[in-house]
Amino acid sequence: MSMQHSPFLPPARLGVMGGGQLGRMFVHAAQAMGFKVAVLEAAPDSPAGHAADSLIAADYSDAQALAQLGQSCVAVTTEFENVPADSLRLLATHAFVAPGADCVAIAQDRIAEKRFLAGCAALSGVPPAPHKTIAALDDIESIEDLLLPGILKTVRMGYDGKGQAVVRTRDDVRAAFAAMGGVTCLLEKMLPLAYEVSVLTARGADGESVVYPIAENVHRDGILFTTTVPGPNVSLESAGKAQQAAKVIVDELAYVGVLCIEFFVLTDGSLVVNEMAPRPHNSGHYTMDACVTSQFAQQVRAMARLPLGDVRQHSPAVMLNLLGDIWFASGSETPTEPAWAELLALPGACLHLYGKEAARRGRKMGHVTFIAPTLAQAQAQLAAACTILGIPA
Repeated sequence: MSMQHSPFLPPARLGVMGGGQLGRMFVHAAQAMGFKVAVLEAAPDSPAGHAADSLIAADYSDAQALAQLGQSCVAVTTEFENVPADSLRLLATHAFVAPGADCVAIAQDRIAEKRFLAGCAALSGVPPAPHKTIAALDDIESIEDLLLPGILKTVRMGYDGKGQAVVRTRDDVRAAFAAMGGVTCLLEKMLPLAYEVSVLTARGADGESVVYPIAENVHRDGILFTTTVPGPNVSLESAGKAQQAAKVIVDELAYVGVLCIEFFVLTDGSLVVNEMAPRPHNSGHYTMDACVTSQFAQQVRAMARLPLGDVRQHSPAVMLNLLGDIWFASGSETPTEPAWAELLALPGACLHLYGKEAARRGRKMGHVTFIAPTLAQAQAQLAAACTILGIPA
């Protein structure tokens, strides 16, 4: 390992931009390895802020706060993609920043992301869906028939199904474009989807990369519902193709850190790359209990320029997102704590709650992963958990 990539060792201080649950789990992983952690987050009360060694309560673009974070930390990462890229550039004048501003900027802008993924297709063999930029009403007139029906998505700030609409006709596009305030959007052709998979990958500053096993995802109302690994529908061929494409993408970005790439597997078995998240991902939470190295420990290793960890999965796993809805399972408007004791009585149950103050419908409050000797056993425990928690299976 060259001096250029000499590692940062505990008890050095690592920084994270963002106070959410991904930041909280990063803090826990970093502290377990002996690092100190500073969080920059405007909210004085946040999941990551509670767990960190120090909190800088400031806006993500506050120059003074960024200087304070950069000067007190050897390396800084981000726990969600909407941190201003300019803030990461400023931080890079003080500390090692992973992932870098340019990588995060691509993932923040659906047009830049699609352009980048299309550019990788010659090497990766996996193209994005057919698409078109909709920036003005004239663009709607020139939509080709083959792009409809489609999904209209805002170019920036969309996640968990927000900022998007299904459109079947040009009139639908006009109405959706107007409803989104006329901001620049991307129209994507709706494809015959068999299932969705995500590939979690990590790359070090020395260019070495690792790819985790393929995760098969089920969404409800635009929010991840379950992740199953190994994916029951994923063929070895599809898995190999997606993993190879992920390696190409992470190398082409010259990325350092953990990157999650979502793919669609179509009904004819072909693969399409959907989008990427420049951080650990909801679908990677199973790694905390089922893999040698969790996605968060991997994030620590990458930013500290340490050797990447073993991605081997030692147990089949099914992860269930726990949304605030289960606090209101009886239909009442007064939240009641779910039956955690019953849930934890299930074999292989690993419960992770995020320390959020108030449960709200649709809010990610935690997750539970079931690990078992066989996938069928893990799936049986998931079904039992849904019954206990009042979640329609």
